[in-house]
Amino acid sequence: MPTNAPLQRKLRMGLIGGGQGSFIGRVHATAAVLDNRAALVAGALSSDAARSKASAADYDIALERAYTSYAEMATAEAKRADKVDFVSVATPNHTHFEIAKTFVEAGFNVICDKPMTFDLAQAEELLKIVEKSGVVFAVTHNYTGYPLVRQAREMILNGELGEINAIRSNYIQGWLRTRLESGDQKQAKWRTDPKQSGIAGCFGDIGTHAYNLGRFMTGLLPTEISGHLKIFEDGRALDDYGTALIRFDNGALGSVTASQISHGRENDLSIEIDGTKGAIQWRQEEPNSLIVRKNGDPHKIYTRAGGPYLGAAAGASVRLPAGHPEAFFEAFANVYTAAYDAMVKRASGETVEAVNTVYPNIYDGVEGMLFITKAVESSAQNGAWIPFRHAKSRR
Repeated sequence: MPTNAPLQRKLRMGLIGGGQGSFIGRVHATAAVLDNRAALVAGALSSDAARSKASAADYDIALERAYTSYAEMATAEAKRADKVDFVSVATPNHTHFEIAKTFVEAGFNVICDKPMTFDLAQAEELLKIVEKSGVVFAVTHNYTGYPLVRQAREMILNGELGEINAIRSNYIQGWLRTRLESGDQKQAKWRTDPKQSGIAGCFGDIGTHAYNLGRFMTGLLPTEISGHLKIFEDGRALDDYGTALIRFDNGALGSVTASQISHGRENDLSIEIDGTKGAIQWRQEEPNSLIVRKNGDPHKIYTRAGGPYLGAAAGASVRLPAGHPEAFFEAFANVYTAAYDAMVKRASGETVEAVNTVYPNIYDGVEGMLFITKAVESSAQNGAWIPFRHAKSRR
């Protein structure tokens, strides 16, 4: 319960998922403690009870707090004087809703992987539950945590690029060029399974990141979408390539392209934004540089720790001196630390901003599910333009 006194300890973290063989669970656990503001003390690390217990040592979780299910964990932790302050959900998409709902209703803050839920109906229901509870709810669109992404956002919102005309955002991978899901590749299996991933494959998995990045940087609100999704690998159940065109409320045009079948591509998330006064370009695989262009001027390269031209948002997101690269873990940690600030405020009885936050929040999660839903709906209608706007979108 709120105490109206500052929190004088580390936040206590619980992890759902992340058992042996997990990729993203380990990322969450590492990022969460990077700034020494939290400690991982409890977890339901696998849906398999034995595996959950066996994985506890990997995270230095005491066996008594290595639970055999998330439901057991929620019940047991709620009774403890030293209960967790928040849980991180690092499980396949189809499990997110019930896990998040259980902990939110028990009063715990939640940090959830994306896409936030299995479908839009679950996202809308979860939104109502979160709004009623008042908990802090973050969604790990982690690319928003890169310092130069936050720099670009600050420049755009301050008008340095003028009126935004165009957003081109792409996320290109190649790891699903063949049907890895036919073998024992765990990550491929659930991501290509409609029963676990939802109505979209590639577009739900990484297309949402590309879309969210443009929204975060510009603050522009969408009005219509035309989606074109395709399965190129015979026998696959969900899209492995897709593109969407988006109309924004100021008249700007946006494009999102996502691929998991492009040879030799790894995690090539990139974005270009054109304004009337200038343009920017940023790539996730070279995250410590932001290119700024203006006709008639030399191209500028902003570096992550490059000097006083960096704004407050970027400066607050940097940990190392110039020339020492920061990347994926640090960006993830920046999402966590922004959510921590809100959690501490909530614990201290202060008013917490819920919509226009530094970290991606429940509203971004709902909009991500709306993006997936409308892109699939439009694609089924041969790319027809359909309305695309959520009543509670953030700016």
